[in-house]
Amino acid sequence: MKKFLTIIVLCFSLFFYNFVSSHVDHYKNLKYLEYELFLNDELIGSHIYNFSKKGDLLYVNTEGQFKVSKLGLDLMKYQTNTEEIYKNGQLLEFKSKTIQNNKKKYVNLKLNNNENMFEVDASSFKGKTDSSLIIGSWWNHEIIKKNKQISAVSGRIIPQKVRFLGKKKIKLNDQEYNSLHLHFFSDDNKPMQKKKINLNVWYDSETLICLKMSYDKLGHWEYRLKEHSFY
Repeated sequence: MKKFLTIIVLCFSLFFYNFVSSHVDHYKNLKYLEYELFLNDELIGSHIYNFSKKGDLLYVNTEGQFKVSKLGLDLMKYQTNTEEIYKNGQLLEFKSKTIQNNKKKYVNLKLNNNENMFEVDASSFKGKTDSSLIIGSWWNHEIIKKNKQISAVSGRIIPQKVRFLGKKKIKLNDQEYNSLHLHFFSDDNKPMQKKKINLNVWYDSETLICLKMSYDKLGHWEYRLKEHSFY
């Protein structure tokens, strides 16, 4: 029995190693992702990713928006536009503009090749940081390998931990997927419910596309994959 359990653990370890060792170029044939955003199971917004290639560059452009209203009043309103540019899997440039309840936030990030550092001008951080860090954009499964992420909204650098919770079957839009379930949370001393990051993400075990993301903050939020396409 002990030997059998050892084999099972080894198989999961090898499978998960292959998953985390994958590269952003894994998405080179991805064209489009569309997510619907639900708050307490009510549709309130969307987030769309468009992927395009120009020579050896990969461009990822996104548009996201949601609005929460009650009795004709807007309680929460959010709109964001971003652009990521990659070459051979390395992020070269990232830009974002976000309006959150009339408050403007931004990120301008560029790779300094000479110093192998990111130069960042953003709402919550200005300076240089390690070029191995990743933007907190959940379409890219490489985020599970990192111990820090850069906020796509404000540029804040957030230490993180990731727990692999196993393989799960989930159903979206009448289609069943084999998924990998992961828990992301901030690496700090705060209680779990007060952490800056505390969310669950499900990736398709075959394509590594993000299928669903959820978190709890003033209600239960879920991003669910609606459509996707490849070149």
